[in-house]
Amino acid sequence: MELEFTEEEQAFREQVRQLLAEELTDQIKAATAKTTTVFADKDVAIAWQKILHTRGWAGVSWPKEFGGTGWTSNQRYIFNQESLRAGAPGLIPLGLRMLAPVLFKYGTKEQQDYYLPKILSGEHYWCQGYSEPGSGSDLASLKTRADKDGDYYVVNGTKIWTTHAQFADHIFCLVRTDMDARPQAGISFLLIDMDTPGVTVEPIITMAGDHEVNQVFFDNVKVPITNRVGPENEGWTVAKYLLEFERGGGTAATGLQLGMQELNLLLDDLPEEHELKKRATELAIEVDALTQMETDMQARVAAGKSLGSGASLMKNMVSGLGQQMSTTRLEALAYYGLPHNNLLWLNEQEGVGEERHQTAIGTYLNNRASSIFGGSKEVQKNIIAKTVLGL
Repeated sequence: MELEFTEEEQAFREQVRQLLAEELTDQIKAATAKTTTVFADKDVAIAWQKILHTRGWAGVSWPKEFGGTGWTSNQRYIFNQESLRAGAPGLIPLGLRMLAPVLFKYGTKEQQDYYLPKILSGEHYWCQGYSEPGSGSDLASLKTRADKDGDYYVVNGTKIWTTHAQFADHIFCLVRTDMDARPQAGISFLLIDMDTPGVTVEPIITMAGDHEVNQVFFDNVKVPITNRVGPENEGWTVAKYLLEFERGGGTAATGLQLGMQELNLLLDDLPEEHELKKRATELAIEVDALTQMETDMQARVAAGKSLGSGASLMKNMVSGLGQQMSTTRLEALAYYGLPHNNLLWLNEQEGVGEERHQTAIGTYLNNRASSIFGGSKEVQKNIIAKTVLGL
């Protein structure tokens, strides 16, 4: 399908460009340029979210009835595309894009009235409690349990790879509320205040020297039953609905296009027959193909059609191309890339070479995990095999 924008949508693109030109500060752009992990730092993302919230644009994918923009899928695509090109930080999706749609569909009126305005304003900063040691791709095997005690659940267990838990004041969690039911049938979806006694966050420092992920421990944590979203033992249905928003389409191809521009500048002085130059040419062709696939998928979304296995195909392609690009960039920089990592930044030491290459080693190392987080490459291949090949 061909993606075509109407005159109104083209006019909307100009509105977005104007907002970015007027409101996106040099400080926010500079901080975003140093991001090597999946999400921008909390302070940067929240600063940008507050600017958008003042304009009424923070709820990019929210319906108007809940305080959102009410934009069409094409308008959202245009906004995300132009934001990437301008160097704006990505809005932290855990509350805005993942939890909010769950509350729209499954939340009580009280939950919607309390949580949604605070998510929109940035007052509440959320993290996700899904994965556990031994329960990642096989999420239904999770062991964290919640036992009823009067008007409360008492939660015990642990979650791992919890992104930005060190910043979060709330976490949405999958917990086991029926130990005897089949795995998917005994799970519930809880909202937990991170300040509740018994919640402990331990950092996981990556090879890149960054602190993005954590392990969260729950030791007799009392959570009001009113904090359950959806019926008891039906949290698996809620979780699958949420993952539709985590793993849906987007503007990943635009980000890779920008990465190709930077890579080509780096390789500009090399002869055409150089191995790195040849590899970059091959990457550019694949990025062009991905761009066409992305616009085709956006056209399907705009037409109200299902993405099917397209989201899994895109996820694997984006991860693979990102890894290849960051590897080629690091090889081109050679030893000039090695001193640039977050350990140096934390100690306020200066590296060598150009400042714009400071993210090379951190991005390379963080991208090693991109084929695992958000649905591993193997799981995506199984989805493709089942839905496309009928295996």
